[in-house]
Amino acid sequence: MPTDILMGSYRKIWPLSALITTGLLFLTCRQLPREVQLAYEDLPDKIDFNFDVRPILADKCYACHGPDENARKADLRLDLEANAFAPLQNNPSQSAFIRNDAEHSRAIQLMLSDNPESVMPPPESKLLLSGKEKAVLYKWVEEGAEWKKHWSFIIPEKEKLPAVDNEQWPRNEIDYFILNKLEYEGITPNQEASKEVLIRRVTMDLTGLPPSLQEIDAFLQDTGKMAYENLVDRLLASPGFGERWAWNWLDAARYADTNGFQGDPERKMWPWRDWVIRALNENMPFDQFSIEQLAGDLLPSATRDQVLATAFNRNHMYNGEGGRIPEETRVENVFDRTETFGTVWLGLTFNCCRCHDHKFDPILQKEYYQLFDYFNQTSEEGIGYNGRIKPVLDLSDTLDRQEVHEIEKLIEKKNEELFQFELQKFPRPDGLTAAESESAENLDGDHRFALGFEPIKRNPYYLRLLSDHFKEIDRDYYQELQSFRS
Repeated sequence: MPTDILMGSYRKIWPLSALITTGLLFLTCRQLPREVQLAYEDLPDKIDFNFDVRPILADKCYACHGPDENARKADLRLDLEANAFAPLQNNPSQSAFIRNDAEHSRAIQLMLSDNPESVMPPPESKLLLSGKEKAVLYKWVEEGAEWKKHWSFIIPEKEKLPAVDNEQWPRNEIDYFILNKLEYEGITPNQEASKEVLIRRVTMDLTGLPPSLQEIDAFLQDTGKMAYENLVDRLLASPGFGERWAWNWLDAARYADTNGFQGDPERKMWPWRDWVIRALNENMPFDQFSIEQLAGDLLPSATRDQVLATAFNRNHMYNGEGGRIPEETRVENVFDRTETFGTVWLGLTFNCCRCHDHKFDPILQKEYYQLFDYFNQTSEEGIGYNGRIKPVLDLSDTLDRQEVHEIEKLIEKKNEELFQFELQKFPRPDGLTAAESESAENLDGDHRFALGFEPIKRNPYYLRLLSDHFKEIDRDYYQELQSFRS
């Protein structure tokens, strides 16, 4: 039966259940500051440790009571469950947190203190808690202070469908969650979208492109009960689905068409991009998708596509600058592979462990370098130019490979011809380069530098430099250089 309660200057009728809830809230919050009481009233029914509590502890408490031993105060850790509930070192009769007893939890007492000499966090830290943050911690302890593992280590569980008032509105399980939140906020669902809006939304979502006029007309004319389901099936089977949704994976895999350093030269990584698109369009199982990208080349009788999949590990930036140190570049690439693996497949931030044990995730520096060693067993040398950084995968077909073989034979022939010509023009003892010949002493630095390499290893710039220099001085040598360049 409703009960009359006088509320200020007006009278409001509340049901008995609301009175009981209000009374419990009053008993729970009777010692709390006003700002905390007000915030407490707006908190969700259940406080979640990972979603609500851990971020507060990490932002406001870990600086002095976290994993960094050198910065830790009062020998108190709040990042580990056992330590957070253990007797305090300086007062064994107390604990930072006592489950179901916020009033006697020392951390809560200090958090609520109005004494600037004892309040935690201290004012000079600039980390003072807001009223809502205090309310969250207080309610969490009162509810039993449930501690959870890192979210990425918790096996997902299917949620029970939440209760809703309008049980006729939901058409699927997701609708129950949406309607539950809408009703909680006092919001009425929108009217059902028109078919024109539906096809535009789902086509943009699944393919990234708007539907054509013909596709819209076909959907409008389909009056069957499965019209929408048929539309979704068609979009999922279209090439555009893989092209649209591959971008989420490409972003995580740090895909780019250029090297990212000086000059930012183009590189041929698009075959791997197309492999990802095909994998999505063919609905490749995720375990196979993972194995082939991480170690496809190590599979028994690996196909060319399985080897191509491992280009995931080559998506890092590549430094081809003249002044770089190849070994430094190679090692930096191994760091990148290690950290990308941690982010993409483990959902963890590995970067911190380059220098020390992770301060939040359960990863030791030793474990980081154990994984680093796995990616360190490659044939990459850290050198390469023009986007061709060994090892390089040949994706040409039989005819292309035959043509390339003929071209390579011609290049070798031309290289030998120019090499023999330069032996006559720049005579020198065996083992020395043309640049070290007495005949090259009068050349300037750039020209001598170019002659320090055998012809096949000179880049186009230095070949042109030599050709331009000798064009009027030595026509025979000029003709040989031009023949090689062509």
